[in-house]
Amino acid sequence: MRLREIKKEARIALGNKWGLAVLLTVILGIFTFVIPELLSVYASGGWSNYYLGDTYEGDVTSLIVGLILYPAVIGYNWVFLSLIRREPQSVKSMFRPFAVIGTYLKLIGTTILIWLFTALWTVLLIVPGIIKGLAYSQTYYVLKDNPDLPILHAITESRRLMNGYKWKFFLLQLSFIGWIILAVITFGLGFLWLTPYMTASSAEFYNEIRQAKAGDGINE
Repeated sequence: MRLREIKKEARIALGNKWGLAVLLTVILGIFTFVIPELLSVYASGGWSNYYLGDTYEGDVTSLIVGLILYPAVIGYNWVFLSLIRREPQSVKSMFRPFAVIGTYLKLIGTTILIWLFTALWTVLLIVPGIIKGLAYSQTYYVLKDNPDLPILHAITESRRLMNGYKWKFFLLQLSFIGWIILAVITFGLGFLWLTPYMTASSAEFYNEIRQAKAGDGINE
């Protein structure tokens, strides 16, 4: 598995889908930043208190709203996995995690458990926390392919898939550092194109390790 080939496949899959990819990224930004921040300002009592930076209510509100809306991030990743597999995609596809209340609550529970497990390992030492974060990184993809799988089983399957591949996945993310710097220089506008590229590459990575370990894990 060569990182160059993974990124090449991601670019090929994006092909003529860049318009949709950028639109989805804008929507993602609204869900993950704009809405939580606006509600945080409201809970803080206005812009003046918000800018002082010492508003407990605003921070808590932002965290809770971010968690409630986090399935949008998961839906975003699912769209790019479908794109990699040449399956139909649309803006509506991004909101698939919200369509069924059971699925939505399951994804919220998964997110809480992943955050909790990662935080507990990070408390011990930073490096174990990073390693566990990498191990859990494929959980949402696993749940897309196996929606009936219990949360802990999905996390375990992610750990199995990442066994022997954590360093490779870390290097994949690290390989975008130059592009990230350029995106920052453009006052964040570059992320409208970089985020889809990184997400598609991560989806391609999952697809490849899933195929590499086919037959050794869960039955689908």
